[in-house]
Amino acid sequence: MSMLTPPGMGGKYRITGDKYPRMRRPRHRRRIVLVAGAAVVVLGAAGWGTLQLVDVFSGGDDTKTTAGRGADCKPAVKATTAPVAALPKPAQITVNVYNATPRSGLAKSTADELKKRGFAIGKIGNAPAAYDKKVPGSGILLGAPGATKGAFTVLGTQLKGATTKTDTRATADVDLIIGTAFKNLDPKATADAALVALNKPKPAPTGKC
Repeated sequence: MSMLTPPGMGGKYRITGDKYPRMRRPRHRRRIVLVAGAAVVVLGAAGWGTLQLVDVFSGGDDTKTTAGRGADCKPAVKATTAPVAALPKPAQITVNVYNATPRSGLAKSTADELKKRGFAIGKIGNAPAAYDKKVPGSGILLGAPGATKGAFTVLGTQLKGATTKTDTRATADVDLIIGTAFKNLDPKATADAALVALNKPKPAPTGKC
């Protein structure tokens, strides 16, 4: 009889040999772990699919783009052209040419050149006492306050560096008072290009990030 056979038991209940039964762990715990893992995977996949559907129907790309912008960034606006204020043509501007320098004949030669460039010429002569020999720059454009909205801009293309000044006159004519630094009007090609640029519409600013 084996030592493992309980007392009083024999026959078919007797344990013989040198091999012993092995104890196995219950398998139900492993099944629980596997089932739980599979459930996590399924729930994760379902959640991801839901997010993708929401993103598609709610325009997710635009939302992400907006979120990535800075607080001061504004949506881009389509490029448009800003309207240009109507400027008078040279023929619509009457220019009085006055010489405030010691050089004689300067007012006449300058007036002749302006006439060739399409400007209407008014008075020609020496500058009034208030300006005679007192204009150190290339010249002064003098006119009524309304001249600042057009006449000064157009006439200014003919002489860069000329300053502007307004007075109380009621007429639309403009004075060109030639200063001691004056040499010549700007080259005609340069002045013509400046006139063309004045009449070109400028693109309106667009938002950028």
